[in-house]
Amino acid sequence: MKYKKNVWLGGLLALSFVASSATAAVSSSQAARLGNDLTPFGSIKAGNEAGTIPAWTGGLTEPPAGYEGSGQHHIDPFPDDKVLFEINASNMEQYSEHLSDGVKAMLETYPTTFRIPVYQSRRTHAVPDWVEENIKKNATNARIVGEAEGLKGAYGGYPFPILHGSNEEKAWQVIWNHLVRWRGINVTRRSSEVAVQTNGDYTLVTSQQEAFVNFYNPEGSEKDLDNVIFYYLSFTQSPPRLAGGAILVHETLNQIVSPRNGWGYNAGQRRVRRAPNLGYDSPIAAADNLRTADDTDIFNGAMDRYNWKYEGLKEIYIPYNNYRIGEKGTPYSEILGITHLNPDLTRWELHRVHVVEATLKDGERHIYGKRRFYVDADSWNTALLDQYDGRGNLWRVTMGILKNYYELPGVWTVLDVYHDLQARRYHVLGLDTEEPNTRVFTDDIPNKRYFSPSSLRRRSVR
Repeated sequence: MKYKKNVWLGGLLALSFVASSATAAVSSSQAARLGNDLTPFGSIKAGNEAGTIPAWTGGLTEPPAGYEGSGQHHIDPFPDDKVLFEINASNMEQYSEHLSDGVKAMLETYPTTFRIPVYQSRRTHAVPDWVEENIKKNATNARIVGEAEGLKGAYGGYPFPILHGSNEEKAWQVIWNHLVRWRGINVTRRSSEVAVQTNGDYTLVTSQQEAFVNFYNPEGSEKDLDNVIFYYLSFTQSPPRLAGGAILVHETLNQIVSPRNGWGYNAGQRRVRRAPNLGYDSPIAAADNLRTADDTDIFNGAMDRYNWKYEGLKEIYIPYNNYRIGEKGTPYSEILGITHLNPDLTRWELHRVHVVEATLKDGERHIYGKRRFYVDADSWNTALLDQYDGRGNLWRVTMGILKNYYELPGVWTVLDVYHDLQARRYHVLGLDTEEPNTRVFTDDIPNKRYFSPSSLRRRSVR
């Protein structure tokens, strides 16, 4: 009985801490800017003075002719767009103010092969009407709790469309917008990941992934979340040495109350076990250690090991509206170069991004001593991420290859790419052009028992 009493008191203390650490939301008059001089998701609606970034006029909400629905590989809605110019190692100084340090390093490291084909900028991001309404509510209600461990007062939309508060709080808000960004309700896909070696060789690791984004359940509410942002299942199908394995993740909203819950299924042992190390810099075996657990989805998980700083809004070239690289039937061998993606299949545009820097706290451990995020101001996707080692050297450059999924609608990555500049290798997530289908989005609301640990062994097939 004494134990239960202590747990109960500890819970009260934790909740008290959460309440006392909450940051204030914006006023209703500030929130009224959404949909006026700001887009419904908080970015500047107007274009830039140079005319190189256009005004947002509603985004891309209708599929092009011939598109038959979710699961079909996308048809390029801009087939007539041409390359305006290319940035390469010889002319990069001319465009330096619009390049991230990581992209500059890629140009310097691979001067004869890496280049940036720049197209006209198209602000295609959009969200459904019901998500817009939730964003407006979140603007005046959402609060960060603790030291960025959680949220309260937010549901079904970006929690912080208008950044406010201290510099550190703005940085937290940007990252939380990334963590709970709009990507649909229920999504499944079969895709492959590869670790490309220095000679260009690679082995496909293919899996079936399923995710239910609890935070965007249109039939739910904040009180129904049970502290879970999303449920995620992944079943490995090849190669044979990994086939039959599976992982299950319950991604938590408030990590003071409960850290991420993870489980793994080992096909050889036919056992489900808790995966307490599925976070921070735990290495991912399928990525040949080129990706950490919190590298997945460009960045995920707790922020507590870093000090955070907001560096402002900048105009940066980022991968955007990339449809060619996801066209059905394109061989992986054509997509994958020896040291990076085939530049001829990529599209880069100038966009406004929020720049956030994270520096490892004294006494904390992580393989990355510093991280710099470039977060698309429209979609809140992290498009570029520069990662530094403990000596302060730029080590890894991550790219979110973005496009608009017009069946949602909304912008998300088609591929996630992780470059190790020191090892001169790279890793790619999300290859599916050789598959019959791409991601399938539905509004189906599954029974949450479907994402329970007991389902792993039953549903895994070797």
